Amino acid sequence: MPTGHPPKPQFAARLNSFRVREREYWPRRNGKATTLDLVERAARVAGLNCVDLNYPDHLVSFDDRHLVEKMQEMGVALNGYAMRYYDDDAFRLGAFTHPDPAIRRAAIDLTKRGLDSLATVGGRLMTLWMGQDGFDYSFQADYERQWQHTIDAMREVVDHNPGIDISIEYKPNEPRSFSLMPNVATTLLAIGDIDRPNLGVTLDFAHVLYADEMPAYAAALVTRHSRLLGVHLNDGYGKRDDGLMVGAVHPIQTLELFYVLNRCGYDGAIYFDTFPDTTGLDPIAECEANIATVTALRRAAAKLDGDQALARAILNQDAVTSQTIVRKALYGS
Repeated sequence: MPTGHPPKPQFAARLNSFRVREREYWPRRNGKATTLDLVERAARVAGLNCVDLNYPDHLVSFDDRHLVEKMQEMGVALNGYAMRYYDDDAFRLGAFTHPDPAIRRAAIDLTKRGLDSLATVGGRLMTLWMGQDGFDYSFQADYERQWQHTIDAMREVVDHNPGIDISIEYKPNEPRSFSLMPNVATTLLAIGDIDRPNLGVTLDFAHVLYADEMPAYAAALVTRHSRLLGVHLNDGYGKRDDGLMVGAVHPIQTLELFYVLNRCGYDGAIYFDTFPDTTGLDPIAECEANIATVTALRRAAAKLDGDQALARAILNQDAVTSQTIVRKALYGS
């Protein structure tokens, strides 16, 4: 695998994180911030240079071109779109897997409209999180049929515009008790079935943790069998999607992820999918703390990159030596 220092990182953030204390921050809006209000607040974060837009909710009441132009005037670039189906009650039983073919068609067509909008503004990355596609009970789902509906739908979506990369963000559950694509192996299996070059994976650190996976291993598998198109950083305790600040619980695992990302040659944005709104943290300070943590971890990962002693320790599964080297790179002693 290629080695070397990563290029200057592009930092993106979850736009809805900036809704914290809306009524205080935008009293004239009656607590209802617009998408541009959120972008303006995000633009105050030192080092943040791009965001994702949720489709369709972030674009409601906006002309797509005008919105992105205004973002650029604020110094915030578009990283990509993320499809959202949760605002439509029709998709509660599934989007691509709904038992009603008319609703499946509506989900596919909505996704195509999102791709058309993304192409209009010059974007090249669409993230799909299919949270509604899954099941809750035994004897509720025809597993083979749901799988085939998903493969067929995704092929149609991916083929709609081959110039746009489609990235699958897997998650074990929520809102469904079991997601159809709950982990890296199942997601890669689906990608193999779909078999299209503009398809890949977005890894969300907290999702990976509570899928009982090692983040660096998941990244290595994706790089071997598909394309790593997105990295969502956060942290948690591995029981749910906590959305905590980067490195707050798993600093060593996060460092190892950066070590593998360097070796994989990943040069995409680092997207902070954290939830300061859960407890009312200052979203600007929280995002700046994430950027500072990632900067420190990437600095440590750069020290480890090309370290022959570490490479030998890993080759020999010598955990004592590898942990000593990592500790010195991370903590200085």
